[in-house]
Amino acid sequence: MCREISLLNRNKFFSKLFRWQKGRQNTGYDKMLVGGGLWPYPFDVYILRFREGQEIPPHVDKVDRGEHYRLNIVLKAAECGGEFIGRSPIFENRRIKYFRSDISEHAVSRVLKGSRYVLSIGWVKDT
Repeated sequence: MCREISLLNRNKFFSKLFRWQKGRQNTGYDKMLVGGGLWPYPFDVYILRFREGQEIPPHVDKVDRGEHYRLNIVLKAAECGGEFIGRSPIFENRRIKYFRSDISEHAVSRVLKGSRYVLSIGWVKDT
């Protein structure tokens, strides 16, 4: 049974790898899974794409247990808009945003001109 579950998870992972999908917040942004793993904590690596008119409303990323961390690296900033807005980040500068996405409300303002690309690495640490 465990092997069957492992194979299903692996098949699901590979079916999403390197394919654009709709983002979780249903606001039009796209995400592409580019990696992931299980050690030292389960993690995922996505490229996020925001086109003109797209945004992410304020939210938190709920997890069943543990602490959800996210490191976002802005690969390409929009010409106007598309700014990360986060409450109580662990570290933040113009290009790097490191925060607890399960307790820190965060959002992305509407992209007004151009496009925005972000490398997003997330993991859940057991507590």
